[in-house]
Amino acid sequence: MSKFFLSELHIYPIKSLAGISLTESLIEEKGLKYDRRWMLIDNEGTFISQRKYPGLALLQISLGEEEMTITHKNNPLQTISFSYGTNTGQHIAVSVWGTACTGIEVSIAVSKWFSEFLKTDARLVQMPESERRLVDPRYATNNEIVSFADGYPCLIISQASLDGLNDRLNDRVPMDRFRPNFVFTGGEPHIEDNFDTFSIGDLSFKAVKPCSRCVMITVDQQKATKSAEPLKTLAGYRTINKKIMFGQNLVHKGSGTIRVGDQLEVKEWKV
Repeated sequence: MSKFFLSELHIYPIKSLAGISLTESLIEEKGLKYDRRWMLIDNEGTFISQRKYPGLALLQISLGEEEMTITHKNNPLQTISFSYGTNTGQHIAVSVWGTACTGIEVSIAVSKWFSEFLKTDARLVQMPESERRLVDPRYATNNEIVSFADGYPCLIISQASLDGLNDRLNDRVPMDRFRPNFVFTGGEPHIEDNFDTFSIGDLSFKAVKPCSRCVMITVDQQKATKSAEPLKTLAGYRTINKKIMFGQNLVHKGSGTIRVGDQLEVKEWKV
């Protein structure tokens, strides 16, 4: 039996902007610290993403001790910073894939900066610490909560799954197309489909649902350009119940620190 080890760890502080690779991170009730705690919304309060605005991939985030900085990858002078606690105090009703929750606008100036970048009205909101957005009850095990992520606190993909996909592609794609939180080594492609419960370090996880994929994975995260791949190739061998699946959505118990190099130990396998 293969041994599994955590090889990559990623967070995406502002939903749909570029991610950050870490060597360790605290995992909290809503997921990894800072992960999708902010997001952009339109005038109706609906989240804004790369599905419609692929240029968001060009906005790189860096986290300082007291503030976050967003910088255009191709234009370092196009940048803005704000402290983690900055907000207007204005609570706004927001929506993520039809689920309602609450955000607090960060600042008028920050919203204006993003609006000018996107050339459309946008506001940046932060999820209040007190907000309890529930995971879909069909897949939750203990009324778990989630940040502004699409639906689940964490996402895991094996390196073997990506390697298997790239073996079918003419032009290889990096893991950042799929925006996972955890990447691990060991096992055959899509071994994560068979995980039920497992641990990473001292933390317990349950794989509750395969992750269905859309056109967002066709956005090159370095160039913000779109193509048919890898969605077209994935559709040929990873379509399950009319949805294209890649990776596993997770819920977890407790909080603690997770580090690259930690062993992943499967406790129970799906039958």
